[in-house]
Amino acid sequence: MTKNSEINGKKDLSLEQKEELLNVLQARFEKNRNRHKELEWAKVQEKLEANAEKIRSLHEMEQTGGEPDVVGYDKETDTYTFYDCAVESPKGRRSVCYDREALESRKKHKPENNAVDMATAMGIELLTEDQYRALQKLGDFDRKTSSWIATPPDIRNLGGALFCDFRFGHVFVYHNGASSYYSSRGFRGSLQV
Repeated sequence: MTKNSEINGKKDLSLEQKEELLNVLQARFEKNRNRHKELEWAKVQEKLEANAEKIRSLHEMEQTGGEPDVVGYDKETDTYTFYDCAVESPKGRRSVCYDREALESRKKHKPENNAVDMATAMGIELLTEDQYRALQKLGDFDRKTSSWIATPPDIRNLGGALFCDFRFGHVFVYHNGASSYYSSRGFRGSLQV
């Protein structure tokens, strides 16, 4: 594959960008062993190097402030799971409403983007409530910010969307109109490799 080949309409990373990203991911992996005690970086890197599209997604997660890290491994599918592990909701993904329908429903003061479209463009998925709760077992995240999470269709069909944060030693799940947006609310994603 050439260094400037197209992947799903997106340019592949240069060799230098790829090496820099892998170095950042490895340093984070080694620094946060509590997130993946039994796993080896060499095996994770081997999977990543075989999949340029996943590397591009991790690069997008990193560039928007997500600080992605490995949080699990599924032996049956031989798949590693990355979550955004930034202490606060990723800075490059804040001030967004929930999805395109919510964005288009706003008559005034529209945000620049929405969480669902951004995640799709990045090749990642919004964390579910269960995934968000699992993340909080690895540290204290979103103590000052909040993050949109994947919202069940029955709630979304009524105009709502869900978000979470961590306060007073607990995860709280809230609802809001899907068209709302705040400077302290972004979203966290997951990626399977």
